[in-house]
Amino acid sequence: TLSSYLIGKHEVTQALWEEVMGSNPSHNKQGGDYPVECVSWNDCQEFIEKLNARTGMMFRLPREAEWEYAARGGNRSKGYKYAGSDNLDEAGWYGGNSGSHTHPVGRKKPNELGLYDMSGNVFEWCQDRYGDYTEESQTNPAGPQSGGYRVLRGGSGWFNARNCRVSDRGGNVPGNRYDYGGLRLVLSL
Repeated sequence: TLSSYLIGKHEVTQALWEEVMGSNPSHNKQGGDYPVECVSWNDCQEFIEKLNARTGMMFRLPREAEWEYAARGGNRSKGYKYAGSDNLDEAGWYGGNSGSHTHPVGRKKPNELGLYDMSGNVFEWCQDRYGDYTEESQTNPAGPQSGGYRVLRGGSGWFNARNCRVSDRGGNVPGNRYDYGGLRLVLSL
């Protein structure tokens, strides 16, 4: 069970990152509406802290459960393999159609909630530490309390279709930066 929240329509763009941070760390420096990439989980925390200070809001990374619920289409879900379709070419940029680089956000088919790029383009950092799911029902699950990896979800333009499924999970070191790693913002209600 999840409390109400708002999640970004697409990934954080290079334009927003640069506005807040004063620089663009992306390998594919296209600017504008391209997703920011080459950001670590730690970088995301710094960005969010500065964004919150500027806006007076309380943005954060999504919990893994929030991310997956949104990617699956929430209560409007049609049970697709990818976010918005069973055909990844319709829904996202991945190793088979991206040319191994990012693309402007929102150019593929959205999912049932009108969210873009939850399958492909860039992996998205989540707040949680990576670990096994528990079998018990939970309210606002927050993942393991310890562990060295943070969750990455959604696949990217460098990976195969399997990694873009809404069920696929991965994790990595929070200080590492990757050409294929970005973020999406959440607001609690």
